[in-house]
Amino acid sequence: MKGVYFFMKRWTAILLACVFVMTLMAGCGGGDNEPVTTGEEIKIGAIFPLTGDVSTFGQSTLNSVMLATKEWNERGGIDGKMIKLVSEDDKNDPTESANAALKLINQDGVVALIGSVTSKCTLSVAPIAQQNGLPMITPTSTNEQVTEQGDFIFRSCFIDPFQGQVMAKFAWDELGAQKAAVLFDLSNDYTKGLAEAFQSAFTTLGGEIVASETYAFGDQDFNAQLTKIKGVEPDVLFLPDYYSTVGLIMKQARELGLEATFLGGDGWDSPELVPIAGDAAEGGYFSNHYSPESEDPVAVAFLQAYQAEYGAVPDALGSLAYDAAHLLFNAIDQADSTEPAAIRDALANTEGFHGVSGEYRFDENRNPIKSAAIITIKDGKQSFVGMVAP
Repeated sequence: MKGVYFFMKRWTAILLACVFVMTLMAGCGGGDNEPVTTGEEIKIGAIFPLTGDVSTFGQSTLNSVMLATKEWNERGGIDGKMIKLVSEDDKNDPTESANAALKLINQDGVVALIGSVTSKCTLSVAPIAQQNGLPMITPTSTNEQVTEQGDFIFRSCFIDPFQGQVMAKFAWDELGAQKAAVLFDLSNDYTKGLAEAFQSAFTTLGGEIVASETYAFGDQDFNAQLTKIKGVEPDVLFLPDYYSTVGLIMKQARELGLEATFLGGDGWDSPELVPIAGDAAEGGYFSNHYSPESEDPVAVAFLQAYQAEYGAVPDALGSLAYDAAHLLFNAIDQADSTEPAAIRDALANTEGFHGVSGEYRFDENRNPIKSAAIITIKDGKQSFVGMVAP
């Protein structure tokens, strides 16, 4: 290995000399703003569900990471080295996620990982990253067990207990709800964690959980569970799942005559929710990380850049992926190294980083401390209600 290292150093020196001579011959043409690179690359692995049941999330998160990568590379990369993004599709399948992580680490030689989107997939990747001593940051996996996998694991989103507490408090304080029902996928770490947090917080406030029903991943018919829930007449129905499933549940609930106000988490945030649910989504509320209606200058700049690049409005998960990429690239820059432990330490010591979804600092478990947004569905569109501080 030392021989290979010496060989690479020798050729790097030759290449640098060539670049220097060519620059002199060109009379330093190209301007001061042109990126200067040694020809080396910093490989970053990205794992997102580009196909499958939450593919809109995968595309928006990958788009945002690519946008952040483009911005850094246009400024000259990191220490003159271009960032090369190597992406894999995990199809929202934990086995696919694990295989993608192993490929990116063992074959592609990435120095860090960004991903995945859902908690169940990230929980299959995190142990692999930890065992290999590789820094990893998930933009959107909110289950609290994710960062418990080890000190190389970070996230740019808040965690499920906070989301559950926020929505329980909102139901109790703002909606005046006394009785709540919960319907969730028992096999999904994300939905289960949110449901447990909501139920605990709501009962602590003085509310009553009158029904707690479950279903299996891939179910399409929820009439049996919804009939039971309708019978106990809850004020609110907490639906902590992703838009594709939540839309079906909303529609079937209204067809049965269930009148409870729908509540949920950040998994609702997709332009596909209303087309699936129709009018049934109207008046629902969910917690989120960001709103396109934000007037924060960083958020406004991101919105404009994303729209210019992709011709669409980014969702909150996209904003988190953009923040995650910038947090990671900034840490590599601050560490002045691609050595995994140095990147990890720089990430952990991040202070005052102003991202799209707020100002970041990490707690002892590498979870960010920041505010949450409350969004409602009004006239078939998302409408910003307000921010809730931690």
